[in-house]
Amino acid sequence: MSSVEENLKSAVSAMNDVGNNKGLYDVTIVCTTDDHQANFWMRKLSQGVCKNREGSDSNESKFPMVLAVSEDWSDGGAGNGLGTLYAFEKAARLAKEQTKDDTLDLNAMLINNEISVALYHTAGKGTRLAPLPASENNNKPGVKLPFCHQVKEGVYEPLTILEAVVKQTGIYASSRKGRLSVYWGDQVFVPSASFQYTPKHHIDILCTLLGDTAPTEQEWNDQGLDKYGVIAVMNNDAGDDSKPSEAAQVEKVSHKTATEMLGKLGGSIGGVGPSLGSFSVGGTFLQILCTEFRAELEAKTGKLDTDPHFWMPLTLSKDDYVTLMKQKSVEEDISTVHYDRIAKMKESNAAIISENNMGLFGAVNVGKEAAWWDYGQLKLYSKNTAGVLLQDNAESELLKTFLGISGTGTKVIDSKVSEAVTVDDTSYVFSSAIKSSGTISKSLISSCCANEMEIGEGSIVVNCSTTKKIKTGKNCILYNITSENEDIIATEDGTVVVNVTSAGDATTDNESVLLKSNIDICDGKSWKRKLDCNSMSFEEVHKKNKMADITKIGEIRSQLSKKAKEALGFF
Repeated sequence: MSSVEENLKSAVSAMNDVGNNKGLYDVTIVCTTDDHQANFWMRKLSQGVCKNREGSDSNESKFPMVLAVSEDWSDGGAGNGLGTLYAFEKAARLAKEQTKDDTLDLNAMLINNEISVALYHTAGKGTRLAPLPASENNNKPGVKLPFCHQVKEGVYEPLTILEAVVKQTGIYASSRKGRLSVYWGDQVFVPSASFQYTPKHHIDILCTLLGDTAPTEQEWNDQGLDKYGVIAVMNNDAGDDSKPSEAAQVEKVSHKTATEMLGKLGGSIGGVGPSLGSFSVGGTFLQILCTEFRAELEAKTGKLDTDPHFWMPLTLSKDDYVTLMKQKSVEEDISTVHYDRIAKMKESNAAIISENNMGLFGAVNVGKEAAWWDYGQLKLYSKNTAGVLLQDNAESELLKTFLGISGTGTKVIDSKVSEAVTVDDTSYVFSSAIKSSGTISKSLISSCCANEMEIGEGSIVVNCSTTKKIKTGKNCILYNITSENEDIIATEDGTVVVNVTSAGDATTDNESVLLKSNIDICDGKSWKRKLDCNSMSFEEVHKKNKMADITKIGEIRSQLSKKAKEALGFF
């Protein structure tokens, strides 16, 4: 077995090692769109993947702790830079409220290397994943993957995207005491480089280094690096081994431009590769950032992102920073003022930054052979679930191991399926029931119930229940649909159908409508346009879903599903 294969196997094994609270951050923070979503994720993660498995029924330890907060910012949002600072401080206040302990200071505990903290950004409309987030009432990270996991003894539920991300990213927790780790809530990766390391920089960022030396112009173009935010590790040509190698970030530039910009920083260019965006920052530097942007955090105004407003001015020369920001249509005087502000912050804290020979900005390589499952687009949702799991190769085996189904010997898991139902050797059926007859071919069925199923190749059916028939063409997606006494049918290849449920109020009944699309509509361009098959555009549905009580709607959906199962005699 090669070292890459060993690293991949070790990483995915560690993701499943949740005994004795391994693979968990001490504090998990979720930044959501509204308070309903925050309450939902506090409960779901605390009872699920972040459950305190060691002494969960005791009060001996406050950790692991789940804190979910909404970004109640001015119109336009805070950006992932200010949004990170704001979410951490808001969560720190919530920790005191939840524990009724005014002495609990997450910031001080980070600075003293006592805890590890992870923050997951989940806000966003999900335009490229539409219409699945609409069916979750704008709770984009709550979109269900077509796999089930055990949440408690004898109870299985579909694994949500965020739960998968939390489970995956926990492998870095043991290396990050005293650090805040920030992740995006729609992508899972399995590193082919070692995930255990000793941080040597105040800030480090996950990236895919393509080698140990600077790429040639041909390699730069072949890898499409001019289309990405790129992290470059600078060689320490001075030979001072006591100082860690620094890194820098450039964004969407040619090989010639990158070489000129990075050459001004001193030292030669070493490894280069695309940034994953996810980063970690030490408690001390986190406090420096919070202090610098105190006015914005208290007023809840402004929008700053990490890459263009934090990392680039921290690591590039002023002229090059201004040049890159011009490409983003930012006027020179604005970017100059911002650069000077960051430079002043760095200079005034120089003594603190240089303590313990810590570097400022470093790279954490995930390896160029890393497995990567992005669920941010409708087509990728299909490709990285059915398209991976239904194959017979090394990547498929990694996903099976991640899900805990490798070597189970069966593909009908926690399900009741009539002998008259034909399930081919490729398909998986999770936590479902098919009473009468049917044929399932090269597809994924998860948390479904029907009298009969006829599922075409490459299809995904999630959380759908009826006393009648579920039928699809090829490469279809049926999602969150309950129709007690009617067939659920999508016979045209590539059809996507979801159900959108509203909670109603004291004067109105629950409303339930079907929203349709096609597997190829996933670039966000149809967000504002009403498709002929729908009565509203995706954007209109999103606006209607704002501030929806997703916990209440989930209960309504569960009751409807239970009625269908009872009618079929499964309860």
